[in-house]
Amino acid sequence: MATSISRRSVLAAGAGAAVGLAVPGAAAQAGGHPATRARFTLNAQTLDGGEQVTSLTIATAGLGRIDPASLTTGTFTVHATATSPIPIAPGDQIFSEYDLDRAVTAVRLDHHGNIVLDLAYAEGQTGGGTLGYILSRGRNVRLDLTYTITQHAPFTVRGRRPVTLTEFVQGRLSNPEVDAFGHRVSASGMKYRLYQPSRRYAGRGRRPLVVWLHGGGEGASLPDNYYDNETTLRANRGALGFATPEAQRIFSGAYVVAPQSTSFWLEDGDRFAPLIRQIVREVARRHPIDRERIHVVGASNGGYMSLKMTTVYPDLFAASVPICGVVESLQPGGPTMITDAELRAIRTPTWLVTSRDDDTVPPEPNTVHAHELIDGSLLSLYDRVVWDGHQFPGHWSWIYVARNDPRIDGTRIWQWMARQRT
Repeated sequence: MATSISRRSVLAAGAGAAVGLAVPGAAAQAGGHPATRARFTLNAQTLDGGEQVTSLTIATAGLGRIDPASLTTGTFTVHATATSPIPIAPGDQIFSEYDLDRAVTAVRLDHHGNIVLDLAYAEGQTGGGTLGYILSRGRNVRLDLTYTITQHAPFTVRGRRPVTLTEFVQGRLSNPEVDAFGHRVSASGMKYRLYQPSRRYAGRGRRPLVVWLHGGGEGASLPDNYYDNETTLRANRGALGFATPEAQRIFSGAYVVAPQSTSFWLEDGDRFAPLIRQIVREVARRHPIDRERIHVVGASNGGYMSLKMTTVYPDLFAASVPICGVVESLQPGGPTMITDAELRAIRTPTWLVTSRDDDTVPPEPNTVHAHELIDGSLLSLYDRVVWDGHQFPGHWSWIYVARNDPRIDGTRIWQWMARQRT
């Protein structure tokens, strides 16, 4: 007997809708064992190409000791749908919505005794992502996810008692790396996420601060009242990279702050610069921040904004890492975003990163040009963006910085940053 129910069905049933909801008595009569209701969690990981749901954890620890031999990849199947939280106008496009079966690659028990369904996932794989991209708005949005689990055979617990779960209730989306960043709102109303170093670094004096400035797709979409303060951590590993154990060891415990723009940084850098500065000031006032070790890193729109911050606040940052940042206007005949005079005046130690095959922000008039004018700046110019054998779009050179890959004369970029002082 196969039984299944999704969160959407549970809500519909509560509203009095007629749905195919298994009832306890039916399961007991058909299978000879009592029906059981269980919640499940969506477990996600932020890959270099964005966050994906990689497994489901079914809360079965309270049922007793489950015999792992009674669990196979055929015991359960999983269906997933992902839809936009924002209405899509006719003719508009949204990428990454899906309605499909997710392949179960393994079934196991975690150390609590909960059943974990491992799902097939990979860079560039269709289905499983948590974000969609709305073309007309140039925005990533967190998709509404509905996962449905179907059980096809009972499993056994101590005493050989067979168990069939007749209700599966979807719970939260869990991503430990994302969840480690706390939600904050500055006095100006700009939202940001903050990572605090682990207790192992407590008592070691004031800590460095890394400011991560996201790309254009991770800003808010205020006409839609969409300002989630999450996509900046789910769309790529930019900010998350600096919170990894490796980065924390190199920086001897760093705070990481990721502000979220209310639109695009490029829209008005002069207006956004003091708002970012205010967030830095708030974090430094509330936490033991070493003001001589504040670093700014940004990608694309954020690459522009990291350059902008060093023109407006020349003495604030110990190091700046603009990644595929916009210098010249991306629109024909548009205004220059960072002037040559501003670039020549930058005195913050700067390491620029881009890829030759970037067809979104061409490297020559932007990153390469900035390198030629910023005195003493460093440049990592890749031929293409490839990680773990997967080729990404050429614009995604932030992947290399998130992995501490850029190196010059044997020194990697995180180690270089960690040595800088104002």
